[in-house]
Amino acid sequence: MQASRFALIAAVAALTACKPGANASSAPATPAADAGQAAVATVNGKDISRNVFDFFIKASTNKSAAELSPEQRTQALDALVRMEVSTQKAATDKLDQDKETAAMLEMSHKQVLMAAMQQKYLADKQPTDAELRAEYESQLAKMPRTEYHAHHILVQTETFANELMGRLKKGAKFDDLAKKESMDEGSKVRGGDLGWFPAASMVKPFADAVITLKKGEMTAKPVQTQFGWHIIRLDETRDIPPPGFDQAREQLARIVLSNKFKAYQDELMKTAKVDKKPL
Repeated sequence: MQASRFALIAAVAALTACKPGANASSAPATPAADAGQAAVATVNGKDISRNVFDFFIKASTNKSAAELSPEQRTQALDALVRMEVSTQKAATDKLDQDKETAAMLEMSHKQVLMAAMQQKYLADKQPTDAELRAEYESQLAKMPRTEYHAHHILVQTETFANELMGRLKKGAKFDDLAKKESMDEGSKVRGGDLGWFPAASMVKPFADAVITLKKGEMTAKPVQTQFGWHIIRLDETRDIPPPGFDQAREQLARIVLSNKFKAYQDELMKTAKVDKKPL
């Protein structure tokens, strides 16, 4: 339940961030100033505004109300009315005063406002080609250039791992021992085959051991990780071709924009009065 609640917070923030011209202000406009405030329905005396209805449709379907059929618009309004009835009942039952629910509402409020601020700040700061190129080179420098194909056998104790290594040195087949003895349910059915992976995707002791091995070589002694003791055999390595600039352009733009907003937040932090309490 808790995970789904935080997923909802993120979804609300994401929807607001992608809504062009989303209004994060808590001060409602008057009907004369904003026709969008005209009611599309009233539930127990509380209006549901045209703005809320339009946003609900956009968030639910990624279309405008005008793009939907009359039947679809009616279905959307019925869903929104049902939501309003439910939230009114929740408020009557004072569920908004529940400690966890109140915290979730506060987090949702903060994330929606932050998304609106991010959208406003970045509106005129689209990445230049030079910025994208610089980020591309920066990402290339961080990217792994090699993938590894390996097998392993995972057991609980170092003593048993050493015993299995002795059997392997005497001619036992790695795949057979993995299928019989390995605790790694994901790979044991394949004889311990881990497939292709970059070293960084593995826990550090495992990765450190793999990158030192030569093709066909097995670790000289068992490798301990938080999962247990591993016997590792490196099968092959291959180069990872980097993505082309044009292929990565969209992702690069997201990274550049994220960095710009983080830099802006860093500037705000410099002037903020922060008093952290002992945890």
